[in-house]
Amino acid sequence: MANFQNIVGYQLAQAASTTAGATIYTVPSTPPTLTFVKNMMICNTTGSPITFNLHLVPSGGTAGTGNAVYYGTSVAANATLEWTGTMIMNSGGTIYFKASATGLTITISGGQGT
Repeated sequence: MANFQNIVGYQLAQAASTTAGATIYTVPSTPPTLTFVKNMMICNTTGSPITFNLHLVPSGGTAGTGNAVYYGTSVAANATLEWTGTMIMNSGGTIYFKASATGLTITISGGQGT
């Protein structure tokens, strides 16, 4: 079990949106690790609004309404949505990102403890 006594902070993920959706981060399973998500920025680089879904999926799970952090959320044209807080993810958990169009860039920062 991670105890966060030795925390290493870094950029967890940066990805461009796809309409198919993709796993953009996986919490390491070996050694058992906890990851904390501290900041997320979703930037719309287009002249039209784009909606997106973002899920924190537990190990062995699939993206769905039960693990959505954002669901059908719109980012205005040429705008950036920012979230700051703390969410903890367990070993093997994933971050899944899907959008209605290409043109979003997501950047997620946080840290890990083993």
